[in-house]
Amino acid sequence: MRFPSPLVRGRLEKRYKRFLADVALDNGERITCACPNTGSMLGLASPGARVWLSRSDAASRKYPHTWELVEADLGSGPTLVGINPMHPNKLVAEAIMAGTIPELTGYAGLRREVKYGAASRVDLLLEDGPRGLCYVEVKNVHLMRRSGCAEFPDSVTSRGAKHLAELASMVAQGHRAVMVYLVQRADAETFSISGDIDPIYLAAFKAATDAGVEAVAYRCRLSAEEIAVECPVRITR
Repeated sequence: MRFPSPLVRGRLEKRYKRFLADVALDNGERITCACPNTGSMLGLASPGARVWLSRSDAASRKYPHTWELVEADLGSGPTLVGINPMHPNKLVAEAIMAGTIPELTGYAGLRREVKYGAASRVDLLLEDGPRGLCYVEVKNVHLMRRSGCAEFPDSVTSRGAKHLAELASMVAQGHRAVMVYLVQRADAETFSISGDIDPIYLAAFKAATDAGVEAVAYRCRLSAEEIAVECPVRITR
């Protein structure tokens, strides 16, 4: 996924109201930008952090800039982290079509945001006559508290637990269901569920995988020009 134009760089002054952030751009301009991530962004929203923003020319936008990337360093060197949760579905769809996620290749059709379960929409639905249906949920991952180990979630997510239960119900109906954890940072070597942050989600993950829901984790490479799915990372429990 390439950005329409290269991102602009600045320093984070503060994040507030969950949806907004003040940034001092490298050119000296101080702006308020939209923060698309409503989670805790644990460890990624410290004042002074180097950030990258996209810009929209849409007249309807109150805040033309959107926060896309932040630089993080857990001691092994700086790395770019993608904080925009609007991108993973597109990134995973592109990766499936490019064959980068072999667990999800071989399906004739791919649709996005298809209604299923209890008034929900599955992120991706893969369809194939002989193989049947494959329901795919995608989660954006950016939390890292220990070098090399990415984690999800970074805050309590009842919605996430609901998605796991609905995937399990699809398996019970004879379909395939896969949870994709997309790590928007290149320094991840493993992935795990942060049960200390949300024990209910951890229990839901265990119940879903015991019921036949598959789980895979992939990390991305990131730059101010593009984000792309790169390679799998091992899931530890």
